[in-house]
Amino acid sequence: MSSPLEGQWALILGASSGFGEATSLELARQGMNVVGVHLDRKATIPNAERIQSEIQAMGRQAIFFNGNAAEEGKREEILNVVADHLATEPVKQVRVLLHSLAFGTLKSYIAEDPAAELTKAQMEMTVDVMAHSLVYWVQGLLRRGLMGHAGRVYAMTSEGDVRVWQTYGAVSAAKAALESHLRQLAVELAPKGITANAIRAGFTDTPASRKIPGSDQMNIVAAQKNPSGRLTLPTDVGKAIAILSHPDNQWMTGNVIGVDGGEFCVA
Repeated sequence: MSSPLEGQWALILGASSGFGEATSLELARQGMNVVGVHLDRKATIPNAERIQSEIQAMGRQAIFFNGNAAEEGKREEILNVVADHLATEPVKQVRVLLHSLAFGTLKSYIAEDPAAELTKAQMEMTVDVMAHSLVYWVQGLLRRGLMGHAGRVYAMTSEGDVRVWQTYGAVSAAKAALESHLRQLAVELAPKGITANAIRAGFTDTPASRKIPGSDQMNIVAAQKNPSGRLTLPTDVGKAIAILSHPDNQWMTGNVIGVDGGEFCVA
């Protein structure tokens, strides 16, 4: 029996690691073709190439772009290429958009040395990349007719939207803004039959989380308090997004959906 996602297209922002990687691979297993956007230097490019090859080995198309997904010119360039390609395909729209961009500044707002404090430019960059860019990608898809009825918009949030961790302030602000954007998109996209939801994963050991000061200890604490007895895995998120993307799941929108084994329930 074929998957209801067979032959559809997914656009994954942040496709080369963590949640983006896991979701790209899981959606491919469900029959989807994948457009992946990632930002990698020479040392990490092989991992992106591996993911692309794995998707293609499943018999799916995998079109990957290495560039800054938050840069306007690059976004427009990628969307134009996608539009041209899908114009030649049987399925001409993107069914799933996942925003999984984790690039921001981890600094305290207040420090003994003012040079160590978060700057205006760093705050604005963090919130732009990790929150505002979602809106611009959705706008770009809709302007080109690349998303329509039964479209699914997802973005990765975290417990940091409501909890304070040292040096996490700018990212926390970005997550709060991201959730606000998703609520607004959910309302504005509902008449078009497109849903928009935030995915709040439990604490997960990913390349992005390892950059957070004290992440090793956070891993230990999260695993101890999680009632399911382990950390969340990127594959948990990929599987959840695949299930949520079923065409019958049309009435769930504007939510923050926990994929964490119950971790958020435990203080």
